[in-house]
Amino acid sequence: MRTLDLKKYMLMLLGLISLVVGIIGAFIPLLPTTPFLLLSSYCFLRSSRRLYNWLIHHRIFGNYIYNYLTYKAIPISTKIGSMITLWLTLMISMHLLPGIHLRLLLLIVGICVSIHVLTLKSI
Repeated sequence: MRTLDLKKYMLMLLGLISLVVGIIGAFIPLLPTTPFLLLSSYCFLRSSRRLYNWLIHHRIFGNYIYNYLTYKAIPISTKIGSMITLWLTLMISMHLLPGIHLRLLLLIVGICVSIHVLTLKSI
């Protein structure tokens, strides 16, 4: 197998893995969606034009990636939903976890994620 083919398949595999993790991140508040979708688009762009076009034109992820790459923006409804989901699950997790150190870590992560989401432009 040629080195170029191996690189192409490794990028395709990395793109698929990051896509799966990004999709999971849409449902788990502390796992970011956007960086994994951006990584997928980067990998697909360099390995498979077909997968890249599929991702960019996907009815759910396509607009999300386009708006983020072009405008560094997300819909206001996405911001609101993200904040509500993030803080509800963080509060539940903090309530269930023993020890102040883990609770503080969750609080810091929540604040950082909130700052990132709230500093994005709104569409």
